[in-house]
This record gives sequence, structure tokens and C-alpha cells, in this order.
Amino acid sequence: MWLKSSYSNGQGTCVEIAPDVIDTIPLRDSKDPHGPALVFPAPSFTAFIAALKDNSLT
Repeated sequence: MWLKSSYSNGQGTCVEIAPDVIDTIPLRDSKDPHGPALVFPAPSFTAFIAALKDNSLT
């Protein structure tokens, strides 16, 4: 099951996530639901989101 980002605000240009996959975070473009998905190890994706929130990406 894919969930659309809460930040989409109905614009149709956002990412979707499949939260029920163990140990990985699959992401896809909501405009292309039959296209490829990017799959990240959960710890790496969690670290990436934390860095975004902290504004510490360079």
C-alpha cells in the first residue's frame, strides 16, 4: 500500500511511501505510480530525514 506525502496539498507533485516494507523505505513519484521506485535502507533514510530537519545537509 502506498501513502501520499501529507505535504502534497492536492498538487499532485509529491512522493509516495510504502511503509509496510520491513527494513527498507520504498519511495516513488506520485505522478508515475507504475514507474520505478527508489528503495533505501531504513537507517539511511531515517538519517537523511533527520539531517533535513536539522538543516545539516551540505
